[in-house]
Amino acid sequence: MINLRLIFGTQLSESSLIDLNKNTDYILMCELMSEAQQVKHHKKKLVLNFASMRHFAASLLERGYNVSYVKIDAEGNTGCWEGELRRFLSNNLVTNISLVRPNDYKLLQQVLTWKDKLHITINLLDDKNFLCSTTEFAQWAGDKKQLRMENFYRLMRQRYNILMEGDKPVGGKWNYDNLNRNSASDDLNIPDCYKEQPDNITREVITVVGKLFPNHFGDLEPFHFAVTRQQAVLVLRHFIRQRLTLFGQYQDAMLQNEPWMYHSHISFYLNIGLLLPMECITAAVEAYDNGMAPLNAVEGFVRQVLGWREYIRGIYWLKMPGYEKENFFNADNSLPKFYWSGKTAMNCLAQTIAETKKNAYAHHIQRLMVLGNFALIAGIKPEEVNEWFLVVYADAYEWVELPNVSGMILFADGGYLASKPYAAGGSYINKMSNYCKGCSYSVAVKTGENACPFNYLYWDFLARNIDKLSGNHRLRMIYSTYNKMSAEKKQDIDNSSATFILRMNQGLDV
Repeated sequence: MINLRLIFGTQLSESSLIDLNKNTDYILMCELMSEAQQVKHHKKKLVLNFASMRHFAASLLERGYNVSYVKIDAEGNTGCWEGELRRFLSNNLVTNISLVRPNDYKLLQQVLTWKDKLHITINLLDDKNFLCSTTEFAQWAGDKKQLRMENFYRLMRQRYNILMEGDKPVGGKWNYDNLNRNSASDDLNIPDCYKEQPDNITREVITVVGKLFPNHFGDLEPFHFAVTRQQAVLVLRHFIRQRLTLFGQYQDAMLQNEPWMYHSHISFYLNIGLLLPMECITAAVEAYDNGMAPLNAVEGFVRQVLGWREYIRGIYWLKMPGYEKENFFNADNSLPKFYWSGKTAMNCLAQTIAETKKNAYAHHIQRLMVLGNFALIAGIKPEEVNEWFLVVYADAYEWVELPNVSGMILFADGGYLASKPYAAGGSYINKMSNYCKGCSYSVAVKTGENACPFNYLYWDFLARNIDKLSGNHRLRMIYSTYNKMSAEKKQDIDNSSATFILRMNQGLDV
């Protein structure tokens, strides 16, 4: 009789092995067609997941663990968890199944049915790869009508004594975001991102993904992501040594043909367990303590990992399953075809989509203020925007994608997560990037055929949602500006927006 431990593809860490007995226990890991096709993930994401899983399984075998590993193209692979469990149970005498609680709501609901379907005990283990449990977050949230990340972040800083001097924040301020909004000049000497050459295991995965998923979005090669724990640690070190110093200053900046900028690129590995949040935080804080990085950069990084990441995960579990149905603005336009093709005259969108297709990555301001901003002000259906973000990014999983998109980007929850919609006209993109220089539209023109569509769509978004947003204290000055516009100017905004949306919905060039 044996105990069976399941390890999912997002649980590739030592915490998945807690209380595991090498002599009596077995590990089951599976590459499943159901998970690869339910959401048609970017080809690079599939390679990252399968290659990381295979390397993790190989390391376990080397350490003496009993591992049963089912490849995506293995003969007899049923393509789903229940089928693979039935196969394993039919060939082995298993007393119980244990697994770390999955971070996907739908997968957890599936797991909870196995006890009755398979007639076996299911033991759920706590996930140690986060710093705030879902229970702790729910207690903090209580019955608050609105949550604010800043309050949660300060609590986490105090709890873990990160960048603290007694009960006060290092430097006297909790947040240095005002120092982290610089635009970037074209002549910045941005270091190249970390690149790992695929080994034989990864090469095999690249071949399999190319064969089985030829119609999935994105470029398959070149593939240079880390796929082992040791490689992921090198990515973190690379960031600390070469990018952290200027990360804060330029974290909101965008440059054409510079997709990686000064960002860390560790979310791929945090979200599958190859890196742990506290080791990343500790590495950044040590860089500050050793005089290798300024406080604004380190605090900004810590806020993303200790604050935002934990906050987003907490909201996901607090609001599921209904969160995915939220649509505060009743947005009803379909996702434009150019989100898949990149064929649009709006250069900021064309560039970001092209980089997404190539890299399965875009940094947070590209996602929020270009791709997300357009979807918000153009009134795109939240379920279609969510699906797109989940498909195209290699670090996207529903627990992190859904609150970021529905809550932060689309304000679809009506302000539960964010205090205001992150809507902006072309001037913001022009300030924070060099995209507008190469655009067919003019960012200086506000309405009409040659105007930047972000300009009139921004005001149209505010106008059509005035009943829902005019009471928001952070938008009072903006609505005051709109109310002072002439009737003729308001009509030009309405006409330009209607013409653009009609062309977009008809699939015409925009």
